[in-house]
Amino acid sequence: MKMTDDPQTFTYRGCAFSCVPLACPGGTFGVRVRYLSGALGGAEDLPEDAEPYGSEAEALRHGEQQAMRWVHDRTGDGQGQF
Repeated sequence: MKMTDDPQTFTYRGCAFSCVPLACPGGTFGVRVRYLSGALGGAEDLPEDAEPYGSEAEALRHGEQQAMRWVHDRTGDGQGQF
């Protein structure tokens, strides 16, 4: 997988993340999500999603959703708050 662009950064509930779109074989895209900073500890990469996406925008959207679930898993808030 090859990075397609600069990281897109965003903050969710006080936690900063970066999402990097990845070009995959067959014209599909993946995403690499990294927790950068916030109240939940030091920087770490989130597990890579094995699903390929049809566009870079779709991959980034799913990366943001993955980050939100990651925050909910660590705060005990559940997934119903998207």
